[in-house]
Amino acid sequence: MGHRNEFGRSAEHLVADYYEHLGYRVLDRNWRVRTGEIDLVCAHGTTVVFCEVKARSTGRFGAGVDAVDHRKQRRVRSLAVSWLAQSDVHYLDVRFDVADVDSRGTIDLRQGCF
Repeated sequence: MGHRNEFGRSAEHLVADYYEHLGYRVLDRNWRVRTGEIDLVCAHGTTVVFCEVKARSTGRFGAGVDAVDHRKQRRVRSLAVSWLAQSDVHYLDVRFDVADVDSRGTIDLRQGCF
């Protein structure tokens, strides 16, 4: 596994721990189907959260949230529908977050981005 992949996995673990610290339950990490992957699925009360984690070693290419364009948002929404269809729990609210993690491990969590 390359340095970028390790950095990305490390960022996902940091964000999962952060959600747990905030009182969320992590339901899935790196949930995959043929059409893609959801980085994190968390729950808090009756809300399920689908989180896209973006790890950036520099700000040279902008914030991670900027990388989640309309095409990526559509893909994550579609994957969320698939995840919800296979889930045995029904949630009243759905939220889509983006977590931006820099090289120092600082997390910028943007809730309800799309």
